[in-house]
Amino acid sequence: MSAVRTARRRIGRPRQSTGVDARERLLDAALVLFAEHGAAGTTIAQIAARAGVTAAMVHYYFRDRDHLLDALAAERLLKTVSAVWGPVLETDDLVPMVRGLVQRILKATEVNPWLPSLWLREIVSEGGQLRDRLLRILPFEFVRHLVGTVASAQRRGAVNPQLEPRLMLLTVIGLTLLPLATIRLWQQVPIFEGITRADVARHAEALLVSAFSAAPRRTPSS
Repeated sequence: MSAVRTARRRIGRPRQSTGVDARERLLDAALVLFAEHGAAGTTIAQIAARAGVTAAMVHYYFRDRDHLLDALAAERLLKTVSAVWGPVLETDDLVPMVRGLVQRILKATEVNPWLPSLWLREIVSEGGQLRDRLLRILPFEFVRHLVGTVASAQRRGAVNPQLEPRLMLLTVIGLTLLPLATIRLWQQVPIFEGITRADVARHAEALLVSAFSAAPRRTPSS
């Protein structure tokens, strides 16, 4: 290959495989840094350095910071949420639904260690820069199905009527992502020393499954 052709290739658009790899590395780097420092506390230069590219390359693939945030919400967070919650639509049996949901959340956090902290910083916390972006594109059919399944079980007398079906999403997240995001903090307290991800998974599943397994026993009136 001539020197001219080599120079033209370097100046022009990167090869597709290299470009795809660089873009994916940038998204990966942004997620990790946002989980550690928050989106507001992370610069484009830091993302580039983490991905092993120049800051100019960030602007090559993402025209501005908003474009990068939109890509993270649509290509990473939405994909992860859909993989975890999508199977909820495949069953009306509440106990397997909840058990599978907890297991998928724990699996997702194993594959994506950034997920619990990122969720706490950027989705749950006020002012998170990914919150509105994700909420705009998030399909809520799975939440409606979970709410409807719980409500139906309550009408049949199979589930505690004091449970609020609309709060089940918050309950599941509160029993999984919240303790996983703060587990290092609690492990510093002697009474919590030794608590592991497996303990979180077992505890969350046991609480949710026991709550939905049967209606509470009624105490005979005196």
